[in-house]
Amino acid sequence: MKVNEIFFSIQGEGIYIGVPMAFVRFTGCNLRCKWCDTKYAWDEGKEMTMDEIIENVKDFPTKWVCLTGGEPLLQKDIYKLIDKFLSLEYKIIVETNGSISIENIPCEENVIVDLDIKTPSSGMSQFNDFSNLELLGTKDYVKFVIEDDVDYNYMKDILKSYEFNCDIILQPEGNKNLKDLAEKVLKDGLNVRVLPQLHKIIWGDKRGV
Repeated sequence: MKVNEIFFSIQGEGIYIGVPMAFVRFTGCNLRCKWCDTKYAWDEGKEMTMDEIIENVKDFPTKWVCLTGGEPLLQKDIYKLIDKFLSLEYKIIVETNGSISIENIPCEENVIVDLDIKTPSSGMSQFNDFSNLELLGTKDYVKFVIEDDVDYNYMKDILKSYEFNCDIILQPEGNKNLKDLAEKVLKDGLNVRVLPQLHKIIWGDKRGV
């Protein structure tokens, strides 16, 4: 498995924002979002065995692990790694870009899917696999990154077109226009959560946090 970095930090976004956890960032992504803040994970990294990954994670004082990227579902043995973490009683968040089927992710209480729906500003919205929405459970969540009114209206159209039985997160691109986004949500009475990227507020735009 090709890993970009393994580190211990707080969850910076999503419904578990603020929770200390281990992060395994994998190398490689099938998308090229215009505002991607982890472009270094597209190519950089080193090969590690599953046992090496797990031993690194065990060094951190947590039973939470976030599998992210890049795109973790591109890793051939990702499902075996999830099973190994489950056997060690870890709670696992799988952050995925929404273009790959999640059908093989175990339907376990301790596995949470953080599924992106790419908005037009990413340049990748044509790759959204909306069939994934039927596979999400109440413990999972969907995330939209909102840059402008086009993204916001796209998000509203998606909410009208599909049924959601999980939390919906709106994240302002680059933490910009957070107040404007919150005020739009209040005006429209949307049943969503508006959240920033907390790790960037704390440490700025840097790696390994």
